[in-house]
Amino acid sequence: MPHIHEKYDFTVSIFIVHDAKVLLVEHPRYNMWLAPGGHIELDEDPDEALFREIKEETGLEDVAILSQKPGLSDPDRKSLFTPNFIDSHDANPPHRHITLIYFAAAKDNKHVKSDEHTKIQWFSIRDLDKADYISPDIKFYAKEAIKLASKN
Repeated sequence: MPHIHEKYDFTVSIFIVHDAKVLLVEHPRYNMWLAPGGHIELDEDPDEALFREIKEETGLEDVAILSQKPGLSDPDRKSLFTPNFIDSHDANPPHRHITLIYFAAAKDNKHVKSDEHTKIQWFSIRDLDKADYISPDIKFYAKEAIKLASKN
């Protein structure tokens, strides 16, 4: 998707865990391994983007988000999942992304590789430690997601 705004776009990244492994995708445009995710489109909120990207990029259907969401019953207000982390990084400089980073747990590992990626793979903490081709920030978030999922 092309950039929405000139300087910053908001995006979501979802570190999905199953059986102590996290699902990462190899992104051909950036030539790196990342969590599934993408732009929050102008007509959607972060939760809608989160579930759309999970479905589009992984095919996983039974995924639980591992963060809080208040159970408010105000018809004029929609509670959204709280991101586990938020960061800002270059995306075709000088353009940047502000990324809402979520952790999730999948009920099964029956993913589908989307046409947007060259590879999709589950990584254990040991796999992440050995993978010098995965950036330190992705390794950090992936390991934190695995730790959190193991507590739930």
